[in-house]
Amino acid sequence: MSQNIEIEFKNMLSKKEYEHFLESFNVGKNLIFTQENHYFDTPNFSLKSKETALRIRKKGTNYEMTLKQPAAVGLLETNQSISEAEAQIAIHSGKLPLGIIQRLIEECEISFSTLEYFGSLLTKRVEFEYQKGLLVLDHSIYLSTEDYELEYEAQNFQDGEKIFYELLELFKIPERKTENKIRRFYNRKYEQSFHNES
Repeated sequence: MSQNIEIEFKNMLSKKEYEHFLESFNVGKNLIFTQENHYFDTPNFSLKSKETALRIRKKGTNYEMTLKQPAAVGLLETNQSISEAEAQIAIHSGKLPLGIIQRLIEECEISFSTLEYFGSLLTKRVEFEYQKGLLVLDHSIYLSTEDYELEYEAQNFQDGEKIFYELLELFKIPERKTENKIRRFYNRKYEQSFHNES
């Protein structure tokens, strides 16, 4: 189990802007790796209502369950390593492995057994160090949608914010209100549900 505070800045990109970043930073296709996020919540979105998100991510051959909760600055991330078998059971039957994340969710007065599998989001990612932080370029594919995103992870909020906005200015990219991946995923799921009902 590990916990850390995540301080990151995000901005949506057009496909053209995304490709310009790859070109400017000389990113070869061999540096892009794939991550798959599997999301969980209760049928009435209890985690979402508390600004909290739960995912299982496969990265290489390893699986990790991550709970993201609001913190005074950024997000508190709690990570729990799980086996491939536990991940497959969670994805196919909705039965999640017990442990620290279960306890944290139940402290929020949400019954762990009511969580269900919501779907997956595939991200093609490249990340590299940039001015003492981590610059991340993502191409995400989910629910018949594709989008592109720039992220900058920093140790310190003020420094990170300054570097991030200078980078946007340098590439002449307008600041765009950007929700995190799980919110974009859920918004799209809502849209599809509404469209299917009408």
